[in-house]
Amino acid sequence: MAGVDTETLIDAWRRLLADSGKTWVLFEHGTCVVLEQPTGELAAQATEILREFGPVRVAGPAGDFRVLELNNGEGWLVTGHHPDVVTFVPLDDADDPTHLAVGILGRSRRDLDGTELHVVHVEDGRPGEA
Repeated sequence: MAGVDTETLIDAWRRLLADSGKTWVLFEHGTCVVLEQPTGELAAQATEILREFGPVRVAGPAGDFRVLELNNGEGWLVTGHHPDVVTFVPLDDADDPTHLAVGILGRSRRDLDGTELHVVHVEDGRPGEA
């Protein structure tokens, strides 16, 4: 499965989390882990969360998802069983814009991110950090 352009993903997440002061880590296929209590090595902290909560396991809570349509028309957010793990699906990526199809696409991207664990960007929102 082809990933979304990294710069497009970074720009989208920056807009989504603008002025939130949140620390977040972005993975290759669009999954973002928001670190509510960022400590130490941020990429490693997010990777541990995604390693546990990213992969889809049959007949478990990892298969569940919720689709949130963005008001700006950019696409959707697909949530899962961890409140701080969310996958962005751009409007142009969905051949079928139904929530079921978008949810399955987002869940499959979260599964890829949770298996491959390839960090592409870290945004440190802690005061005094860059």
